[in-house]
Amino acid sequence: MHIVLKWTLRAVLALIIAALVVGFYKREEITRLLAVNSLFDQDRIVSNFSNMDGAFLHREIPNGAGPVSPLPEGAPMVMPDAYAQWVTDRSVTSTLVLKDGQIVHEAYYLGTTPDDRRISWSVAKSYLSALFGILVDEGAIASLDAPVTDYVPTLKGGAYDGATILDVLQMSSGITFDEDYLDYDSDINRMGRVIALGGKMDDFATGLTERFAAPGSEWKYTSIDTHIVGMVARAATGRDVPDLMAEKLIAPLGLEQPPYYLTDGVGVAFVLGGLNITTRDYARFGQMILQNGMWQGQQIVPADWVAASTAPTARTKPGKIGYGYQWWIPVGAGPGEFMGRGIYGQYLYVDQQAGVVIVSTAADRQFREQGVSASNISMFRDIVDATQE
Repeated sequence: MHIVLKWTLRAVLALIIAALVVGFYKREEITRLLAVNSLFDQDRIVSNFSNMDGAFLHREIPNGAGPVSPLPEGAPMVMPDAYAQWVTDRSVTSTLVLKDGQIVHEAYYLGTTPDDRRISWSVAKSYLSALFGILVDEGAIASLDAPVTDYVPTLKGGAYDGATILDVLQMSSGITFDEDYLDYDSDINRMGRVIALGGKMDDFATGLTERFAAPGSEWKYTSIDTHIVGMVARAATGRDVPDLMAEKLIAPLGLEQPPYYLTDGVGVAFVLGGLNITTRDYARFGQMILQNGMWQGQQIVPADWVAASTAPTARTKPGKIGYGYQWWIPVGAGPGEFMGRGIYGQYLYVDQQAGVVIVSTAADRQFREQGVSASNISMFRDIVDATQE
């Protein structure tokens, strides 16, 4: 009896030790999963959006050894009468307005600061578009009409087989992908859990098999298309996106702080929404795009790519918002009016004719409600008009 008790105690102790070991190694995964599940909670969302590196795998992008590029101060503008209420209604965390390259308005709200590296969400797509244009210009990608499988053979046999690079740039892959952020079981939220648990985004993308339309025949906003753009960029160059971004876009911009990407479990950047940058550094990128890819006397992004990527060439419905190569074009936009846009109220709004760039970050949990997007665009246009007075 004594021997049986002795061995029983040893077995129990072994199980306890095993559980502790597993718990130790799974602790980070559990922490990230809990962070995903509470990311948008009302009492946490503002802080979460400024501190994504505290909960998720990430990789810093060196901002280079060169000097910080200047953002000179201009004469302060008078904001529109409705601006203060809009800030409150939309849970705005920062706004910055550039007029002719000078800061004419800069403000931070809800406890955020100029040093916060704020999550871009889908504004990151527009950054990847700019990088992709550089790679096309350098000859790494021969043609936008090439099938994505020419560069990424692992996509053969899946939903992306038959899609061209242009199809995925324009969100016209035809792939079935549920982007309902409020549905726990949607594809976009399943993808979020892949990131949290240290899975592989490439495996998630290649595992998608269903299409609702033939590639190139219909437009539907589909975030996973942007990951495919990133896969093509990596395959074409043999380098990862943070490395490419650091050399070809971030260092030449002369940013104040090094940005960072959220990554999956093998270090692949979450290119469709995981870029984190300060408000002023978002503005530097926006001003460079406004100047047709020129910054501090250097052509960073080819001017013809800026023009092509910000034109409403995707097959969106007539009278509705337009889309280019990972850039949005508002309804009724004038020449050179376009924007990067992310969930919960992230915007990079550019009006080339007016010489205005507007950065707006937010933690707007009502961002999907009817009329919110139109209200934001209306506010940006009012701000542009106010800069002209």
